[in-house]
Amino acid sequence: MTIGIIIPTLNEERILSRALLYVRQLQFEEILVVDGGSQDHTIQIAESSIRGAGHEHAKVLSSTRGRAIQMNTGAAEARADVLIFLHGDTRLPAEARSAIEKALSDPECVGGRFDVRFEEDRGWAWIISSLMNLRSRWSGVATGDHAIFVRRSVFQEMGGFADIPIMEDVEFTRRLKRMGRVAALRAKVTTSFRRWEENGLVRTILQMWILRFLYWIGLSPRTLHHFYGTIR
Repeated sequence: MTIGIIIPTLNEERILSRALLYVRQLQFEEILVVDGGSQDHTIQIAESSIRGAGHEHAKVLSSTRGRAIQMNTGAAEARADVLIFLHGDTRLPAEARSAIEKALSDPECVGGRFDVRFEEDRGWAWIISSLMNLRSRWSGVATGDHAIFVRRSVFQEMGGFADIPIMEDVEFTRRLKRMGRVAALRAKVTTSFRRWEENGLVRTILQMWILRFLYWIGLSPRTLHHFYGTIR
């Protein structure tokens, strides 16, 4: 079983070097960085990091801006049996490969996601990540923070991520559930708490609740995208 990592980026020069260093240490077969038009040094950092690793199946790709489009671009280039979609500020656990291989040893399992923790794993950060994991396990729906993985054959059969500007991860995992069993792994990815700190805890929580409620009652992702830009 070969595993490829797809990382969509946009102006991530502050964090990308460390993220790629950690990804390389996991020794997956494929690393694809898909940039959506960064105006900083993201592409140069990605190319330098990949060249320095000497990784045979590592590429930096350019794409139209949009996380769904970028991830689909990476998936179209990928050749690995399993695809992991990873945010640039998120680190996979050291046991990621063995956890994925164990889950996918069940032929009925089509993909899955990890639990999530924040770098500051205490106080509000611990409470929020715990609630995120509980919600995901209860609903069977994951967000990009959980590092979604999927068999490439299943991803192709599904037609990839929907070309929508927001909620593409929620929409995708809803459809993924219909394809077969989706593993909710207990192993934890570690992600940045920066969005919560920069925007404020209460404000960010309210934003997420409002957006998911509006999506649940049927508002289109494109309408939500405009609303999200306004409330930010």
